[in-house]
Amino acid sequence: MASRRRCDEIVRAGRVAVDGRPVRDPALAVDAEAARVTLDGRPLAPSRGETWLLNKPAGVLSAASDARGGRTVIDLARAAGVKARLYPVGRLDRDSRGLLLLSNEGELALRLTHPRYGVEKAYRARLDAPLDPAGERRFAAGLELADGPTRPCRLRALPGRARYAVVLAEGRKRQIRRMFECLGRTVLDLQRVRLGPLRLGDLPEGALRPLSAAERERLKRAAGLR
Repeated sequence: MASRRRCDEIVRAGRVAVDGRPVRDPALAVDAEAARVTLDGRPLAPSRGETWLLNKPAGVLSAASDARGGRTVIDLARAAGVKARLYPVGRLDRDSRGLLLLSNEGELALRLTHPRYGVEKAYRARLDAPLDPAGERRFAAGLELADGPTRPCRLRALPGRARYAVVLAEGRKRQIRRMFECLGRTVLDLQRVRLGPLRLGDLPEGALRPLSAAERERLKRAAGLR
């Protein structure tokens, strides 16, 4: 019906009832299959959990809306005919591209993005200049950023000049770009190619597809939900 924050406001305003009794606690546990939940007297049905895999192009914002009027990942989903109300899972900054999940499964999204659960994210980066061996070791061991030290990660040089594979188990805002900046390098291109057991594969840029039942199960196991 609305964003989670807006839904909290609606519940606290007394507009929601469970089995005919108004409730004001957004944290109230409800059996969605057995209870009758209404909003302003109109019955609500539980939403069906959906998660989609998007190959995000550069220049598209990972958000539901853009105050500057640019395209968002939700615009791409709507243009593809997706009807469900979805939200981006985690961050992939405007200048980056690659694998991004769109989902309405809140607990799954939380576990995929919170560093506590250690779900790996793999990237390919192209820099303005290569790192020397000492820089590579410093990057992999963890660097001190303005918001604290990063965890150790994996870094591997790829064929071609100044190209690297990076694997993280955390995902702060623009983290990879900031880590390379600490070592005097600028990221020219950054692509996410894997999230947990999911790989980007040959999905065209700008396209999205629903996860298969098997992919959802593997993803939930990786997030500790199975």
